[in-house]
Amino acid sequence: MLIEYQSQRVSLWYFRLALVLFILQVILGLWLSINYAFTLPQELVDVFPFSTARALHTNLLVAWMLLGFMGGTYYILPPECSRDLFSEKIAYLQLIIFVGAAVTAVVGFLFGWTQGKPLLEIPLPLDWVIVVAALMFIANVAMTIIKAEVRTALQWMLLGGVTFLALMYLFGMPFYQNLNTDYYYWWWVIHLWVEGAWEVVTASIVAYIIMRVTGVDRKVVEKWLYVETGLFLFTGIVGTGHHYYWIGAPDYWIWWGGVFSALEPLPIVLMVVDTWMHVRERKNPIVNPLTWYYIVGLAIYHLVGAGLWGFMHTLPPINYYTHGSQVTVSHGHLAFFGAYALLNLTIFYFAMPRLKGINKYHDRLGKWGFWITTIGMFILGLVFGIAGILQTYLERFLDIGYSTAHLTMMFWFRVAFGVGLVFLAGVVITVYHLFTIRPSNLPAPEPVVAPAANI
Repeated sequence: MLIEYQSQRVSLWYFRLALVLFILQVILGLWLSINYAFTLPQELVDVFPFSTARALHTNLLVAWMLLGFMGGTYYILPPECSRDLFSEKIAYLQLIIFVGAAVTAVVGFLFGWTQGKPLLEIPLPLDWVIVVAALMFIANVAMTIIKAEVRTALQWMLLGGVTFLALMYLFGMPFYQNLNTDYYYWWWVIHLWVEGAWEVVTASIVAYIIMRVTGVDRKVVEKWLYVETGLFLFTGIVGTGHHYYWIGAPDYWIWWGGVFSALEPLPIVLMVVDTWMHVRERKNPIVNPLTWYYIVGLAIYHLVGAGLWGFMHTLPPINYYTHGSQVTVSHGHLAFFGAYALLNLTIFYFAMPRLKGINKYHDRLGKWGFWITTIGMFILGLVFGIAGILQTYLERFLDIGYSTAHLTMMFWFRVAFGVGLVFLAGVVITVYHLFTIRPSNLPAPEPVVAPAANI
């Protein structure tokens, strides 16, 4: 057995369910591209409208991301705290409650039971169920850390990230009669999740995996963890203002949002630099190179998709024209895939073989999955970007109506559908490999990792 504590095994079900939801999310994304690329019969649209498919696609995204974060936290916490989880029963009960709420929400969407907020369509009663699951998660993590004999920066960063994540969710639950007010707090959830809480969790989990994979000294990793987390919060919190251009907020947000949006790529650049430093300083050969592929891919995609592409189109003079176009869709796909889908897959490739008692595994199929998905998503983002630039020019410069402009975009969505099929093939290959991963005939030693030290 390669796991150090039996309670780490609870994470396996989180990972398995997340991978299933990942496939479902991609399938629904393909269905959405069909809606853009072809004129569908009205009878079909009446039965399964675009709004329902979009709600399923985006909420499946949130669900499988959160399952990956939760499972990853439960996997790394015991060795980081040098003790088992506070309660395995709470971890399993929390999973059952979360999945039950998610399944109920999906069925509800099919029958029109929704709040109507993009990404936060789950009705209020189910919101409270999610809150209960989140509180159980925080309590389990907090008690594990409190009862640990050692205190590390990584522990507290992780606890802070998951607490911040749950706290921000509360602001998206009420419905305000004034739509501007409603969207003001809606961005507190959407932006401060993605560029606040999720980033802290990402930095913590990646820091742990890097230490384990490379054997780099803990002090080096934790130093960069402080810097990156501080910058993410500094730029991300005020950078929320770049979403306020269109909701009636004071004019100063145009400047504050623009300036801090320009600073948001800085911590991502540091992440790339940090990764390169770990490559140079690593003390051991990489046992499973595929895990390192995902770490490096995460850093590069994070920089390009979330950082540079986001920065370019959220500056006020540019966003004035591109807001709400397919340029936003391009940025969203590249950013979410690069920052969080690759993070979850990094966790899965690091943890799932160990949970099966495998140190070194056959990775040929996994590498095919990696290259197909990463290249496929890059092309998909490029296609959406071309469609968005075309849309912006026709609608915002030439003042052509949406329906007429859309006719010229249908070709690009047909291309997007074809690329999406290739991407789905890569996802299926990756998921199949993770579920059926086999040990290699070439055993390799575990990297030597510096022990956790009290802070």
